[in-house]
Amino acid sequence: MSTQLQFYLDRAAQARADADSAVLDNVRDRCLRAEDAWSRMAERAARTEQMRSEKKP
Repeated sequence: MSTQLQFYLDRAAQARADADSAVLDNVRDRCLRAEDAWSRMAERAARTEQMRSEKKP
């Protein structure tokens, strides 16, 4: 796993933790949107890593 992928996963987890501890609805929503964005970036990074590993001889 690349450091970039791990960074994205860590940020998604932190955003989820922030959402869980948020008191205000708008803050919770913002954190959940951030978690979704970080998770999508992690998925793309994982897909890219997989394609690169399949392409190597």
